[in-house]
Amino acid sequence: MPTQVRLSVVTSMYRSARYLEEFHARVVAAASRITESFELVFVNDGSPDDSLAVALRLRARDTRVRVVDLSRNFGHHKALMTGIARAHGDLVFLIDCDLEEDPAWLERFHEELSATGVDVVYGVQSRRKGGTMERLTGALFYRVLNRLLTDPVPTNLVTARLMTRRYVDALVQHRDREVFLAGLFVAAGFQQRGVTVTKSGRGDSSYTVRRRLSLLVNAVTSFSNRPLVYIFYLGVVVMFVSTLAAAGLIVRALNRGIGVPGYASLMVSIWFLGGLTLLSLGVIGIYLAKVFNESKDRPYTIVQAEYGPEGPPPRS
Repeated sequence: MPTQVRLSVVTSMYRSARYLEEFHARVVAAASRITESFELVFVNDGSPDDSLAVALRLRARDTRVRVVDLSRNFGHHKALMTGIARAHGDLVFLIDCDLEEDPAWLERFHEELSATGVDVVYGVQSRRKGGTMERLTGALFYRVLNRLLTDPVPTNLVTARLMTRRYVDALVQHRDREVFLAGLFVAAGFQQRGVTVTKSGRGDSSYTVRRRLSLLVNAVTSFSNRPLVYIFYLGVVVMFVSTLAAAGLIVRALNRGIGVPGYASLMVSIWFLGGLTLLSLGVIGIYLAKVFNESKDRPYTIVQAEYGPEGPPPRS
């Protein structure tokens, strides 16, 4: 049986080697001011650098460190969900290890959780970090996302959050193969409270416009059927306009005839309807692909080794 602890700190590693020593020191300092009963869960998401080796060195000198080594890179959100599922704490603190999110937030989140009695305290940025383009694309991402989602997610959400055991137990019951964490956090329910935080900048964001667009498509198609509804209404509108246009042509033909149809208007109509058809089929195809992926019931990550109280000993 796993050893129950008061607090689990969960993070994922991908090109994180240069941050891990400092992250470990700072998060241990923050956790120690809350309780002496805690563990640190490092999930190696197929990192191509020596993040795993650094984490194992930390494990060798600090037995509170547990290292979960995935068989390959599965993605940030899936790696974090794997770590959450393996956390033993009554409280679980989720945070990125690149030090853009301050480990000292743990104390502030714990005070807020204790004072309010909520199940989750999460961080939100009052103003997004980064340059003008990063802020604009980030704002557009959340605006479009929340217009399409049935249950909106908090704007400018960060990874860092402190969660109670009953919330974590509910969260890990979700077995989505296409994981969008912000959506799962909302879908799990319970009382949640946001706290304004300020992220530090350590270079350009890894979330490019292309990655944000991919995340947007994944999020919307995983948690909302609104695009399908919008396609239906768009089809109704096009059919209605086409009917009116056809009626107008019939009336015109009966009254004074119609000249040679214009080439431009004909081509515009063909391209418009062709594009609408392709767009509709594309959206439907995405949803079918989601059904296909979920029906295969594959695990969303594979753990090849675990180093800690319930895993094999660290390698030398």
